[in-house]
Amino acid sequence: METIILAVVIAVVVIGVLGGLVVGSRKRKQLPPPPPAAPDITAPPAEPHVGDEAETPREEPRRTIEEVDLSDGPAAPSVVVEEPPAAPQIEIPEPTAGRLVRLRTRLSRSQNALGKGLLTLLSREHLDDETWEEIEDTLLVADVGVQPTQELVDRLRERVKVLGTRTPDELRGLLREELIQLLVPEFDRVVKTDSNLDTPGIVMVVGVNGTGKTTTTGKLARVLVADGKSVVLGAADTFRAAAADQLQTWGERVGARTVRGPEGGDPASVAFDAVKEGIEEGADVVLIDTAGRLHTKTGLMDELGKVKRVVEKHAPLDEVLLVLDATTGQNGLVQARVFAEVVEITGIVLTKLDGTAKGGIVIAVQRELGVPVKLVGLGEGADDLAPFEPEAFVDALIGE
Repeated sequence: METIILAVVIAVVVIGVLGGLVVGSRKRKQLPPPPPAAPDITAPPAEPHVGDEAETPREEPRRTIEEVDLSDGPAAPSVVVEEPPAAPQIEIPEPTAGRLVRLRTRLSRSQNALGKGLLTLLSREHLDDETWEEIEDTLLVADVGVQPTQELVDRLRERVKVLGTRTPDELRGLLREELIQLLVPEFDRVVKTDSNLDTPGIVMVVGVNGTGKTTTTGKLARVLVADGKSVVLGAADTFRAAAADQLQTWGERVGARTVRGPEGGDPASVAFDAVKEGIEEGADVVLIDTAGRLHTKTGLMDELGKVKRVVEKHAPLDEVLLVLDATTGQNGLVQARVFAEVVEITGIVLTKLDGTAKGGIVIAVQRELGVPVKLVGLGEGADDLAPFEPEAFVDALIGE
């Protein structure tokens, strides 16, 4: 009996539990599903229109470029800004007056062969014929020339005989006077760079290659710039490789522009254009560097004559400078004669005069051409071109 009652109770409990589960399940099916949770996504800011400034979020203050930490994000590509090439630095040439100071020092190197040699001979106790012949030989070796040597010796013999001059100071004084006289001190040695017309002064520089012609043209540009003149350079030596580059480098150092043409081109055309541009720019001086060697098609002298004729379509030449190497001696005189036949030489530039025993070439070339030595090259420095002064030259030769 008790067993039957227990079974009934258990059955009732089981039925109750099952009924509750069924009711709960139905209630859950009748509830609407919960709304989906909003995703935590931040919308991107609107793209600014062209011309609008991009907005910075208000919660983050704007930062300057210097404050941005590049490590926060990917490294920005490095931008290499190429700087334009620096303009060549313009040099300020040494004033002309300062160059004369070094003349005596440079030329005094040659006094052992000429000046001191003459003073030693003249100071002998007996000035016999043999001594005077030695004096002649000394002058000839120094390239004074046959005729000037004979004139100098004759005048010295006469003055020593008449005046009875014997002391070293007196002999030095006599020799100084006679040498200065042979150098023709009354010559006008000013380089003509002022035109009588409303055009630049036109200077043509001639000479064979190897004498320092192009270098002299560049140095002369420095002299003129130092004197306050504006200069245009004409690179008419088109037959020599790199001559135009060399001249342009000289010009760039002092701010002078160089007019040039193709290598092997027509020199007369370059010279014509240089003068034309000098006129258009209102330059004070046009310097024309000419060819200095024979070309395969045209003779050098014919080419120089053509350059002269073409340039003078603009205006007459104011100066024609012949550049000679002082160490070449009599060969330099031969060159001078040839150039003088083609163009009217108005002045001479003697290069490599420092340290040479050939100082007498100054006397010989002036006598040969009848024109003055106007400039002398005293060394390889940029400002080693100076006006020629007879008194300073002689003082350097014989010493004081």
